[in-house]
Amino acid sequence: MKARTRWDAVCTVEDLVPESGIAVWTENGPVAVFYLPHRLPALFAISHTDPFSGANVLARGITGDLKGEPIVASPLYKQHFSLRTGVCLEDDTVSVKTYPVLLDGNRIRLEVQATQQQPQAA
Repeated sequence: MKARTRWDAVCTVEDLVPESGIAVWTENGPVAVFYLPHRLPALFAISHTDPFSGANVLARGITGDLKGEPIVASPLYKQHFSLRTGVCLEDDTVSVKTYPVLLDGNRIRLEVQATQQQPQAA
């Protein structure tokens, strides 16, 4: 059975900062949304949590390009994560979750797992 998903609006275009990330909250936890206007696609979304430290810091990392791969460097231990795949370039056994992201008018939407409602007790 496939998990149900939905597209949640998490911020607006005005909230984005070119060549950097912002942290947003979803029901699935904190997510880092990156806006790289010189690339296609220009929007990327990965988990905000650095798997090496457990801290929510990846949106504050430095964005860049390594051999054509859009990346963010963690501000703590400086590991590089692919913004397309979430894989750590220094240790491919470690990765962060990636999220489909799209521009819907002025809103940025992320595809997140829908939480299931518990039946109400009678």
